[in-house]
Amino acid sequence: MINTIAQFLGEILLFFYNNTGQNYGLAIILLTLAVRLVTWPLTSKQLSSAKKMQDMQPEIKKLQVKYKDDKEKLNQATMELWKTHKVNPAAGCLPLLLQFPVLIAMFRLLQEPALLEGIENFMFLTMNMTIAAVADGIWQTNPGYYIMVLLSGITTYLQQKLMMTDKSQQTMMIIMPFMILFFSVRFPAGLVLYWVVNNFLSVGHHFLLNKPAKGAVSEK
Repeated sequence: MINTIAQFLGEILLFFYNNTGQNYGLAIILLTLAVRLVTWPLTSKQLSSAKKMQDMQPEIKKLQVKYKDDKEKLNQATMELWKTHKVNPAAGCLPLLLQFPVLIAMFRLLQEPALLEGIENFMFLTMNMTIAAVADGIWQTNPGYYIMVLLSGITTYLQQKLMMTDKSQQTMMIIMPFMILFFSVRFPAGLVLYWVVNNFLSVGHHFLLNKPAKGAVSEK
């Protein structure tokens, strides 16, 4: 299944490549945007669920204080709160699970350039998108590689911060960007570019969904 999806995405990537003057980096950006548009409804549900959970945190904290010595009543009260606000915690996980095969296929496609038949020019902004930042110390002569690696960590942190529904997740919010940095210096630059662009789109999607309604009056 993953290979089939990767092959399909490869055909789309080749189409963008051939229609952008054989610009591999721009083709990756356009493919990332296309995938994002297709998965827009699922991502919107995921982000909306996360926002509702964030808004409910003050009430959940009150319940945790009130029933700190009775976990059974705490669980019951929490479920009642979710029911009242029509929130299903699992609703944020299902869209992510449905998108997971596409994410894995994108990783496989961009991590193995040999799968991309018909693409010969892998350069983008003076960088070879098939090479990792640590390859032959290339990052020492081309700052573009480590700038993109840093962006992968920064954008991951920002996305995690926006999606965080509980302060208990702060540890993961710190660990995850460092994990991404660790992998980004070893992954092909094309895969890192995909990750950075996808993170930017996620952040933009979040702000688009949560922008104040037009004509809304702030409370004083």
